[in-house]
Amino acid sequence: MGGRWNLLLLALQLSFIAVLSNPLCPEGFFQEDQICKDQDECDPSEYAPKSFGPCGKDARCINTNGSFYCQCKDGFISSTKTLNFSAGTSAKCKDINECWEYTGLCGPNATCHNTIPHYYCSCDEGFISNTRVEDFHHGDNVTCIDINECEERALCGLNAACTNTPGSYSCVCNAGFVLKSGKLSISGNQEQCEDVCMIDKTICGNGTCHQGDSGHYCACHVGSTNYGNKGSRCTELKCGFFEDMNYLKEEFPLDLVRQSKNICLELTGSLKDKVQLEGDDILQRLLSMIDKVLSGGAFKDKRKVSIFLDFMENILKIVSPIIKSPGTKRSSTHTELQLLVRRGVDLPQGPVTLSSKHVKLDIKLETAAGELSSYPGFTTVSMLSYSNLEDSADGFFSGMKSQKFKIISKVSTVTVSNTNTNHLEEPINLTFYHLNQSGESNHTCVFWDSSEEGTWSARGCSVVESNTDYTVCSCNHLSSFAVLMALHEIENKFELQLLTLVGLSLSLICLFFCILTFSLIRSIQGPRTTIHLHLCISLFIANLIFLAGISRTDHQVGCAVVAGLLHFFYLAAFCWMCLEGIQLFRMVVLVFNTNFKTLYMMAGGYGVPAVIVGISVLANAKGYGTERYCWLNLDFIWSFFGPACVIIIINIFFFLITVWKLAQKFSSLNPDMDNLQKIKAFTITAVAQLCVLGTMWIFGCFQFRERSITMSYLFTIFGSLQGFMLFVMHCLFSKQVREEYGNIVSRFCAPRKKSYSEFSFSNSSKVQASKSNHDTGESQI
Repeated sequence: MGGRWNLLLLALQLSFIAVLSNPLCPEGFFQEDQICKDQDECDPSEYAPKSFGPCGKDARCINTNGSFYCQCKDGFISSTKTLNFSAGTSAKCKDINECWEYTGLCGPNATCHNTIPHYYCSCDEGFISNTRVEDFHHGDNVTCIDINECEERALCGLNAACTNTPGSYSCVCNAGFVLKSGKLSISGNQEQCEDVCMIDKTICGNGTCHQGDSGHYCACHVGSTNYGNKGSRCTELKCGFFEDMNYLKEEFPLDLVRQSKNICLELTGSLKDKVQLEGDDILQRLLSMIDKVLSGGAFKDKRKVSIFLDFMENILKIVSPIIKSPGTKRSSTHTELQLLVRRGVDLPQGPVTLSSKHVKLDIKLETAAGELSSYPGFTTVSMLSYSNLEDSADGFFSGMKSQKFKIISKVSTVTVSNTNTNHLEEPINLTFYHLNQSGESNHTCVFWDSSEEGTWSARGCSVVESNTDYTVCSCNHLSSFAVLMALHEIENKFELQLLTLVGLSLSLICLFFCILTFSLIRSIQGPRTTIHLHLCISLFIANLIFLAGISRTDHQVGCAVVAGLLHFFYLAAFCWMCLEGIQLFRMVVLVFNTNFKTLYMMAGGYGVPAVIVGISVLANAKGYGTERYCWLNLDFIWSFFGPACVIIIINIFFFLITVWKLAQKFSSLNPDMDNLQKIKAFTITAVAQLCVLGTMWIFGCFQFRERSITMSYLFTIFGSLQGFMLFVMHCLFSKQVREEYGNIVSRFCAPRKKSYSEFSFSNSSKVQASKSNHDTGESQI
């Protein structure tokens, strides 16, 4: 029992000693002299020398009574975006990029540079601070001002002027000097300004470059001009076109032509006596002259139309540059003129529109000005519309694929200062308002082509939009323009092409059988058979050439040859037809010597058409071949229809006499009925043949009339089936030919029961007997 009390006393004693040795002080305090004092957690001595302290890198520790807290140093911010944080959190201090956070911190013309921590500002190149310090901060009352480099030193050399700019400078060449690089200005000493006359030898074009006080100027050579603008390029100006005006001396007042020529010569330096260049006065007189010419009625001469339009184009090109900017707009009894003038060193740009009562022009100024290398320092655009020139220019359509048109708009002449207008990079648009509303939509945009004395042509022009009221044309060249309306369909009909192909193929096969029949079967040979043979040969060759070459217009000479051959062989067919009529006449009227000599027949069948074609070629070789077909030109078509009509009339005359004589012989006392019946059959066949061949070309005459689609089908049908009809009339309707066909078929199909000699003797006997009867029938008359 005593031992237990001793152990309890020992435990109490130890507990008392422990309490006395550890007084009760809160966290963050320590006991000193039995007093709890604050513990400074931020004391650097408490940590290793390289340690960042309890708050980490870029943070400072702030001690409090019994604790501490952390704050980021200046120029840093905590990752938790809080000002104070404890060491036990995940907050870290990171640099503040003042240049990103605060736009315009350094002010204008200065650059902000971020550092860790803080930032600094510096002036941009070409600027300096007003206090002359290099680095500064916001709030230092420092601004960056421009440095005037042109005051400090000569930077641009002798031939250029220095121009100060904010933060920099530029050197601009003096008048008459340029940079080799082509730049308008430079900074620094990369290159020097040099004499423009030495750098660009072509700056004056057809002139000589000189230096003056105000820069360079061009002295134009004789025959060239810069229209009084001495600093502009000299361009060639041809005045020879005035000589052609003698052809229109009855229509044109010679004093105006003479004055216009003197102006042209004055501009080119070719006139000794100076003349006053008054553009407005010339324009007024020009319009008055046009009124006088057009009031005299239509020219009806394509060469006069060509000379008139060429004169208008050239005189407008001459007068336009001496008209004051921005141009003029005038009208008279028979004309409407709008003229635009732009001047300046730089090429003008942008679209412009010129309009009159009946025509509107849309063109870009870049197109009107042309290339910079040939830019004369000005740009002109003119549009001249004529009120009644369509009457003079109507009917000249040899340059068109189809040659039956009607002009349905006013004729307008368009000119620009650009010297290269044969093929424009950017086409122009012309809107023509129709003179009369029409339900037709087959409109064609054309220009007047003076290259071959004058014709309307669609080359380079296309229809953009068209309706009953107006047509919009797009053209890649300049000239005088109008809109045509086709009086019949231009495009080929597929049905007609198919009908022609099938019909001509059948015709060629039938003609080939006719040629074999008339040349190989001896029993039917005679003068009429010879005529039929050469008639079929002529038609066979003509149809073959027609089928193979009528549309081969890609080669001009070859197309003309095809047209000439067709002309010859179709005329030859008519001539052989005429010879048959004459032969029948001789058989009825003459009793003896009724047969033609072969030489005479050849001369009449081939010699006469050869003479006609030869004369036609010598008279107008260009009449062979058109843009669409290898056939005769519309203006030249009567070189075929004329002889064909004469031959038909001669044939009809001989047929009438033959029929009259036949009627007399039938009514005679002792008529030879067999021979008369034979000649009657010959005559009926020949008349039917004439009707077949002649009817085709009667329908052919109506091909050039408006809306002739029915005539086109009839012409195609009769033309394609000529060979078939000749085969039926001369072969299938002939009893003798049918018998020969039967003999030929029986030779190949019937079994051979006779020997060759027996068959030969029998057949030859039949042939001789048949031929004897045939010859007797023709010679007894």
